[in-house]
Parts: sequence; C-alpha cells; structure tokens
Amino acid sequence: MNNLPNFTVFDVETTGLDPHKGHKIIEIAGMRIEGGIIQQEKIFVELVNPERLIPWEARQVNKISDEAVEKAPTIDQILPKFLEFAKDSILVAHNAQFDMGFLEVEKETCWGYTELPQCLCTMRLSRALYPHEFRHNLDIVTARLGLEFPKDRHRALPDVLVTAQAFLKMIEEGGIASLGALQQKAGLRQMVA
Repeated sequence: MNNLPNFTVFDVETTGLDPHKGHKIIEIAGMRIEGGIIQQEKIFVELVNPERLIPWEARQVNKISDEAVEKAPTIDQILPKFLEFAKDSILVAHNAQFDMGFLEVEKETCWGYTELPQCLCTMRLSRALYPHEFRHNLDIVTARLGLEFPKDRHRALPDVLVTAQAFLKMIEEGGIASLGALQQKAGLRQMVA
C-alpha cells in the first residue's frame, strides 16, 4: 500500500440530488490517507450556506437546518479551502459521480478557473471486487466489510471516516498494490462537467 499516492476521502451533504436543478452543497468534509494510513487528525469539515432554503426531504436525511447554515460561509469561500486541503492527493468518494457532479457545478461560482483533482469511486471499486453482490451503497459495503456504522450517518465527516475505512479494506482484500491497478478497478479519471 505504500506504493500508492496520498488520498483525500471526501463527502458532501446537499439540498437535493441534482446540482443542475439548483441544488447546493451544505456541508463538505474530507480526511487524508497518507502512506496507507487514515490521518484522523487531518480533517476538513465545513458547513456551507447554500443561499437557499434546505428542503424538508434533505433535512430529514442529513439533519442540517437552515439555521445551522445561515451564518456559514458560501461555497466560493469554502471550495478553495477544501481544494487546498486536498492538494497533492487524489480524491476518493463513495458514488463519486454524485459528489464530483456537485463540485463541478459549484466550482463555477468560484472566482477564476478551478481545476478539480482526479477522483476514485469506492462504489465502482466495490462493484469490481464483489461483482456477485447486488448492492453497493455505503451502508451495504460497510456491513459487508465488517465495519462499524457511524452514529451520525448522512453527515459528511462520519461518512468520510467509514468510506476511508472501506477504501483501505477493499484495497487490502483486492490485493491492490499500484495506482494502475486501483485505476482499473475504481475508475480514476479527471471528472468533467
């Protein structure tokens, strides 16, 4: 595992499911993996003011209220800080297409051009390693790997921690020793809008 680069496992909580329909990020969290070890002291977690009301459905899932984010910074202030935190690493997310889709749309609100790092998807990694399994959502993957569910499931930081644990366990179980092998299984690529 020491042949692998540094990673930043991240997760976003949002006002809805589609950034192209005006849904926004309301929380972003990240945690570094360096030398194959989760760096629990190297975390990033920020609430984000979406500059819109959070729908009832989203509040029921992530338990983030309008009051909690009303004084939080907006994404144009938070995203550059997150990208600085993730510098010199490859992003990792569970169902990366969802999280990266939000980052791609939200980066347009930032001043100047913002290039996003490459991203690996732990859902794709699970599908590649366990093709006989039917479901690959984070709850199922966590249970399959014998990991403990976080108490605050559907908040960004607890989801990041369990994703990081699942990511390392799948690398170990899959005998993955190089970035090339990981790329084949987890879909490393530059995400584009």
